[in-house]
Amino acid sequence: MPDKPRLEEQIISQAAENTLANRLDEVEQIDVDVRTDLLKVAQGQVEEVSLTGKGLVLQKDIRVQEIKVKTDSIAVNPLSAIFGQIELNEPVNAIARIVMTEVDINHALSSDVVKSQAQIWQLNVDGEIVSFHLQQIQVLLPGSGKMEFIGNVLIEEKGQSRPLSFTARVSPPTNSQPLMLESFNCTQGEGVSVPLIAALMRKLKELLQSSYFAWDNMMLRIKDIEVKKDNLILLVEAHVKQIPSTENLPLSK
Repeated sequence: MPDKPRLEEQIISQAAENTLANRLDEVEQIDVDVRTDLLKVAQGQVEEVSLTGKGLVLQKDIRVQEIKVKTDSIAVNPLSAIFGQIELNEPVNAIARIVMTEVDINHALSSDVVKSQAQIWQLNVDGEIVSFHLQQIQVLLPGSGKMEFIGNVLIEEKGQSRPLSFTARVSPPTNSQPLMLESFNCTQGEGVSVPLIAALMRKLKELLQSSYFAWDNMMLRIKDIEVKKDNLILLVEAHVKQIPSTENLPLSK
């Protein structure tokens, strides 16, 4: 059995829980477990911070069904730590397990937050640049490790633009197999060429194999993807330069 938390650990953990809960738009459950002691806090050291949560909503439209985060030993601002606000003096490594439902994913994809991050992909198709602008996307998680997409895009090539609607079925990459496109069907528009499909798959593979991508004060890498019926499970490694302060988190509505 794990050791019973020290009084100072309980106080800091509870303060951190209250701080986070008050700054999230919604939260069903959140638990923070800080491992340290008064001497280490005074020296700006925390052995470990673990966080588990259910039904967390931030920025109104981004909902996470479940999340579990665990850090290694970290150096913190001792005064802020006493009040449950972990301010890093040095970067820290963490690993997170994130579960999102099919409903949560599609709600997030239709949000202004995600749409504002949408980019036009510039694809090299047989030496010519084709712009691929994703306008709308819906994700289905039917089970058996598959993902299905229903989308609308605007394709710009050779000085002309044309809309295209499609459905696609893919198998995400695993340790034993690469990203696999099982089917691609055009439901509206003139269709797409095989070279364009090949260029699109190369772009998706490139994105999935990117070592790290930046978000706020963190460098993130998706280590593993598990697809279940109605749920997507991500294992994410993070190199965190600074935990967002409460002023940077969305205020409760």
